Amino acid sequence: MILDPKLLSVPDLHAFLLGTIGPRPIAWASTIDKEGRVNLAPYSFFNVFGTKPPTLIFSPAIPRGGQRKDTLLNVLETEEVVINIVSHAVVEQMSLSSTAYPKGTNEFVKAGLTQVKSEKVKPPRVGEAIASYECKVKQVVHLGDEPGAGNLIICEILLGHVKDEVLGEDGKPDPRKTDLVARMGGDWYCRANGTALFEIPKPNRNLGIGIDQIPDAIRNSSVLTGNNLGRLGNVEKLPDNEAVEAFSSMHEIVQIRERFSNNEEGFVNALHNLAQNYLENNQLEEAWLTLLQSPKNA
Repeated sequence: MILDPKLLSVPDLHAFLLGTIGPRPIAWASTIDKEGRVNLAPYSFFNVFGTKPPTLIFSPAIPRGGQRKDTLLNVLETEEVVINIVSHAVVEQMSLSSTAYPKGTNEFVKAGLTQVKSEKVKPPRVGEAIASYECKVKQVVHLGDEPGAGNLIICEILLGHVKDEVLGEDGKPDPRKTDLVARMGGDWYCRANGTALFEIPKPNRNLGIGIDQIPDAIRNSSVLTGNNLGRLGNVEKLPDNEAVEAFSSMHEIVQIRERFSNNEEGFVNALHNLAQNYLENNQLEEAWLTLLQSPKNA
């Protein structure tokens, strides 16, 4: 399918963009107007864009009716906002706070949340949030006047609050404890916990060989995936022949040789399946030593 923004309605384009660009973190923005009325609303056009200065940007889009969101009006008045971070424990309350209540309604009260006094700015923070960032609004960039247009609210963090219970032994946030949620398309959300979490070693400080330098018989494998090849390409050099020869006495390799002694294709596929298992267990060296047992690459 080809998407031409000029030929699609705003709702249809919105559905395709939000259905394919995600998961998106959620800025649960608490603001206050000049009269002191508190507002709380979530926005998934959001992320962190720098650490010096620490910068967050979120964007309340103009709704179909054309009326600007209270959040946007409030930050234009006061130039302050607290961005609270949403975890699974409060995802339903966050969703409830997105209701289009009349101006002046306090969504903290509607969603049963605790208002905690901020230290650097006037808007309160959400007591139940795993983290909250008190921000000064540096700039607002209006991207258009039509429904669907974004308004980039560029914020500098003045002070952050992170609950101790989500920190790991290293004193940093532990993703298994933060239990973050993110926005998908339609009514869908994503929970960053359990088997949804996985690690990928960062590329070597030295240059990896790259997929293009992987031997053809391995690169064109019918077993190994693009992800597998990406991991294999993240080595500075291939194991030497001596290491490959020493690995040939491993029990799994001996079994494969005996089982496929007269079937070269089966032998190669079995090696590739074993290497794939090693990769899934973050054993990159063992994976390479297995793959290089192939007669074509030994």
